[in-house]
Amino acid sequence: MNYRIEKLGPLLQDATRRIWTRFEQRTASHGLSAAQWRLLGHVLREGPSTQTALATLLEVEPISVSRLIDRMEQGGWLHREPHPDDRRARIVVASDKARRIGPEAKEIVAALYDEALAGLSDDDRRVLQAALVKIIENLKATDPTRVSDALPENLETLT
Repeated sequence: MNYRIEKLGPLLQDATRRIWTRFEQRTASHGLSAAQWRLLGHVLREGPSTQTALATLLEVEPISVSRLIDRMEQGGWLHREPHPDDRRARIVVASDKARRIGPEAKEIVAALYDEALAGLSDDDRRVLQAALVKIIENLKATDPTRVSDALPENLETLT
């Protein structure tokens, strides 16, 4: 019989929420929400992206991501440009301001992960990572509505 982890979903959700809360506290001076950081981290790491791709990443409707991008554009974090291959589409590009803050955000994430994983050996950390990846793979394999094969970005977009 396999050992059952009680309340796995709430445990994962609580850990994620606490990481994002700490991250937002440590980056509050920049005035960006968790969703804005996720979007910005993705654009910094992956390069220019369409609004549709960003909506999928954030698991929101395209109109919602459009409003999010509007606010970030007003703050000077990114800008929209014409898509090079599709006249109807626009791509979202990180600004110089965003590229300057990227290294600081990566340092904050690294320190936060070290704090979250304190007390775990390197082997424990590897097992945890492998287990989380396996959970994601298991659920992707059985999800008929799956849109993307990419692993969740979350804070990894900044590292």
